[in-house]
Amino acid sequence: MPSNDNIKVFEITLEKLTYGGEAMGRLPDGRAVFVLFGLPGEQVRVELTEDKKNFARGKLLEILQPAPERIEAKCKHFGKCGGCHYQNLAYKNQLLTKTEILRDQLQRIGKIENPPIKPMVPSPLEYNYRNHVQFHLTAEGKVGFINAKGNSTLPIEECHLPETGINAFWHNLQFESNKDVERVSLRTAWNEELMIVLESETPETPEFEIEADVSVAHVFDEHAVVIVGQDNLLYHILGKEFRVSATSFFQVNTKMAEKMVSHLIAQLPASPSTTLLDVYCGVGLFSKFFAEKCQTVIGIEDSESACDDFVFNLDEFENVEIYEGTAEEILPGLAGRLDSSTFAIVDPPRAGIERHALDAILEINPQIIAYVSCDPSTLARDAARLISGGYQLIDVTPFDLFPQTYHIESISIFKKF
Repeated sequence: MPSNDNIKVFEITLEKLTYGGEAMGRLPDGRAVFVLFGLPGEQVRVELTEDKKNFARGKLLEILQPAPERIEAKCKHFGKCGGCHYQNLAYKNQLLTKTEILRDQLQRIGKIENPPIKPMVPSPLEYNYRNHVQFHLTAEGKVGFINAKGNSTLPIEECHLPETGINAFWHNLQFESNKDVERVSLRTAWNEELMIVLESETPETPEFEIEADVSVAHVFDEHAVVIVGQDNLLYHILGKEFRVSATSFFQVNTKMAEKMVSHLIAQLPASPSTTLLDVYCGVGLFSKFFAEKCQTVIGIEDSESACDDFVFNLDEFENVEIYEGTAEEILPGLAGRLDSSTFAIVDPPRAGIERHALDAILEINPQIIAYVSCDPSTLARDAARLISGGYQLIDVTPFDLFPQTYHIESISIFKKF
């Protein structure tokens, strides 16, 4: 029962985990209420922090009856920091939970009755797997992460997600304030070289002193200026080397990136008579493994630095083309020159495939589409449109690139029928 009219506190039973890291329960009036850091089956006291007509959100005040699956979190900041969501759940249960959330999204949003989902591929490392970590700064210049409420930066004393090289170094980061720097990223490569990326909203290079053998770059408006060292790092994936510049995207879990590449090689029909259309191709992670197998590889990418890296990384191949621009800008112009020998890899950002880009993909009509997704809700939306456009969803394999968090990566295979 609520304690008074101003502060609404309820005792509820949580039913299931939902996409976004929250556990869902029901208020006495039947509305769904979503609570961070709770687990299914737990009886909890929650205070409403968001009270809408059709749903509510609540802050976990007390666990009256814990779930048998609940474990002690590894990090002292868990429950306050917004970075992790499932440290209170054993890893095998995290994998099962994420797989069922992916299934639910495909069923509810995509209207796919029995999505062909395989068991989630686990990460070899449950902790210390991130090769790239982005810190925010407090007003006093302390490094931290956005808190669980999403309204301020929480200064941290420990974090168990970065690779060991980053974890051994980030404590050395000290700033007088957050005045000149908006965010600070640390990246590490296969040889444990480190790069510090300082992001700001002004073109003036921040004053920065550090006594360490690291590269430092300042990023403003997607352009990087090197302060010390190099403007890129080298990553090794299944024996191939990739240059990744300061502003270019690369998968943060190196070992799982290798598993995803291996999966695509096994699933896709590369041959000397086929063409790969690699949409949102980034620095060429997937293209490089198919260039030696296909007649032609065509990459599309809107990041200037990633395009430059793509050209560098695939310089040895003469059968590769790269188009710089958005997918919706480039794809319509390719429709006339591609035939049924084409297969596609699409790896869009969280927002999924832009509608005009997806319409152009349907017009191109690839024989097979491999959809690499980092958001099951937009995957489900786009899957429904691909299915209505004549494709059959034949396989969905989730990959746990982000242990301890709610994020779900997956590769779905769509085949023309």
